[in-house]
Amino acid sequence: MSIEQLAETAQAMVAPGKGIIAIDESSSTIAKRFAGVGIENTEENRRRYRELLLTTPKLSEHVSGAILYDETIRQKTKDGVPFAKYMASQGMIPGIKVDTGAHPLAGCPGELVTEGLDGLRDRLKEYYTLGARFAKWRAVINIGEDIPSGTCIEANAHALARYAALCQEQGIVPMVEPEVLMDGDHDIQTCYEVTEATLRSLFGALYEQNVLLEGTILKASMIVPGKSCEDQVDVDEVAESTVMCLKSTVPAILPGIVFLSGGQSDRDSTAHLDAMNRLGNLPWPLSFSYGRAMQQAALAHWSKDLVGNFAKAQSIVFDRARENGLAALGQWEG
Repeated sequence: MSIEQLAETAQAMVAPGKGIIAIDESSSTIAKRFAGVGIENTEENRRRYRELLLTTPKLSEHVSGAILYDETIRQKTKDGVPFAKYMASQGMIPGIKVDTGAHPLAGCPGELVTEGLDGLRDRLKEYYTLGARFAKWRAVINIGEDIPSGTCIEANAHALARYAALCQEQGIVPMVEPEVLMDGDHDIQTCYEVTEATLRSLFGALYEQNVLLEGTILKASMIVPGKSCEDQVDVDEVAESTVMCLKSTVPAILPGIVFLSGGQSDRDSTAHLDAMNRLGNLPWPLSFSYGRAMQQAALAHWSKDLVGNFAKAQSIVFDRARENGLAALGQWEG
């Protein structure tokens, strides 16, 4: 795929008023989500749940694509249509999570590095044939006493950049996700400083690995105080801090930035996105790539009756997509 095609795909991912739904939970994560609402964790229930999300009527009005898990990209609708093919027919771009998770970083207690580069080239080739046109790799940055270290930030930035280069080689748009976790009692200024250092390191590494930014999407975390911090802040402060940090670190040539919800409430994740877009004068579109914040209300409703509540659960998914689509335009009314 040419750079023009990569750029075209990246731009379509952040089309005005549209974002990404993240349904790439690993087998262990979806097991926890199902257990939380009392759904039996079988392959068929996982397939039905992903079908509920992806076949939501009119979803493509507000959702440009979905990040899938390895199991999901190989599954089909009840009518036998592969999910990736169904998505493409609805004008949504299939994506795929390709990292193999965060593991302890040797020599750096309490810190993690994301693995999955071994064999990635061949996996990406297969995912392309299965219909994937973008991929996702998540790095995890913890804030704590004396962490993150420069070693941790650099190791994760380097891995993200190598992954991104391999994606583009195979005609797949890389979504790079360096998540600064909300866990902890740090204040918003600490989150700002860590996020700024992380993004500077990431874009330096992308440059060194010859990654074409025109064909890359950033999945960013918002600048928020830790969950246990006594000094929580209002929506506008989160919006202003996040935009300032991004403007000081992210090149304007990037086609767009999507945010993870990172454990924020449904309402907070939408309100923060809306407030950022209301600030105006942004060099790139700011949109969403939410998992839990798009799904949890629908999952809870569906769990009460897997047959009878299917359509109602889909309407909840659509409502969340519409609200976040409006927030991506700075037009959400709350």
